[in-house]
Amino acid sequence: MVKDLNELVTKLKVAAGANLKSVVLYGSAATGEFHPKHSDLNVLCILERVDGSALEQLNPATVWWARKGHPAPLVFSAEELRSAADVFSIEFADIKVGHKVLFGDDLFKSLEVPMRLHREQVERELRNNLVRLRQHYLAAPGDDKALLELMTESVSSFTTLFRHALIALGDSAPHRPLPQKQDALWGQPQSGELKRRAVDRLASLFGFDPSGFHTVFDVREGKQPRNLIDVRSTFRAYLEAVTRVTQAVDQKLGELSNSSAAGPLSEPGA
Repeated sequence: MVKDLNELVTKLKVAAGANLKSVVLYGSAATGEFHPKHSDLNVLCILERVDGSALEQLNPATVWWARKGHPAPLVFSAEELRSAADVFSIEFADIKVGHKVLFGDDLFKSLEVPMRLHREQVERELRNNLVRLRQHYLAAPGDDKALLELMTESVSSFTTLFRHALIALGDSAPHRPLPQKQDALWGQPQSGELKRRAVDRLASLFGFDPSGFHTVFDVREGKQPRNLIDVRSTFRAYLEAVTRVTQAVDQKLGELSNSSAAGPLSEPGA
């Protein structure tokens, strides 16, 4: 993993030259929660100039990276990073507090993430992901292996949205990232304690059974063998939790939007 990242940076530097300003690792690999079977190596490149020619120059490096089984890097200019921070408030807020600079300047350190559109993004992403969860279930309703895979692959996205739902609601539940080692990528993965606490907090607020999520966490972390899981009942609890959170957040955020007493949103980690 480290070897691949180092080689990618070398290839990007050769391909882009002075146009490459920064290469940033983000997501689970940067925060110490990387799972080889479930996680991606997520990389973001910041260029001085982003046009067809600049992207063509990156092709040799990104094709090599994709053949290694990794998703292609996200590409922004420095100006785009600043101007897009409001519409990507969920993603950029998380990157800001959990990233590792592989090359160049740390532009996220000074990046201001406006939260004025945060509520709308949380609502939209929860609803979109719930609809996709139902759709994928219908594609393989009798396949326990595929159903368990669906849950283990989607749980990180849902728990990220759960954390941000708590932020949008102004709740005091823990959404501050757990302390991370500077070399988290090279150390042991940390537990999913932050994710579990977010699920449990929402369960207490909205009255659903969090056991489906905890079972999926246990499977991902190797604490429970896959062949001992009651996949159908786990999925029912998992789906019910997502549905309940989506509906409750939609209602609660609507009430906040209509209330003149609603104060400004808190920044993550505030």
